Amino acid sequence: MITYTDSLDGITADGLRGGFFDGWGSPPTPETHLQILRGSFAVVLALDGDRVVGFITAVSDGVSAAYLPHLEVLPAYRGQGIGTALARQMLEKLNHLYMIDLICDADLQPFYERLGLRRYTAMIRRNYAAQSGTFELAD
Repeated sequence: MITYTDSLDGITADGLRGGFFDGWGSPPTPETHLQILRGSFAVVLALDGDRVVGFITAVSDGVSAAYLPHLEVLPAYRGQGIGTALARQMLEKLNHLYMIDLICDADLQPFYERLGLRRYTAMIRRNYAAQSGTFELAD
């Protein structure tokens, strides 16, 4: 049975191994993934027992705006409504804010529209050299 929590108590890097960031050219390590979770304004985790099988994160000023950078469900757990449950819970947590934004690929837009978000125009910049969450500064 899948359960949901917004607590990181007991979550370790070892518990984040096994397929997150599917399709990324240079995915974060489980240790970096844990840093992402800890550095987020809000998180919701999907658990199968004590195994993390999905997560969503938000960065926010806590007053006016939030951005949802990550929503991931392990490939073996997709198609079970876990991503929808994670997104709904996060949107409820952030409901007091004026704006909640995210960027997604066109094929994911219908998923987010079903949750009440709407298409909009955005600008982005990607530094793929830093995709894994680790980088070194040049001298």
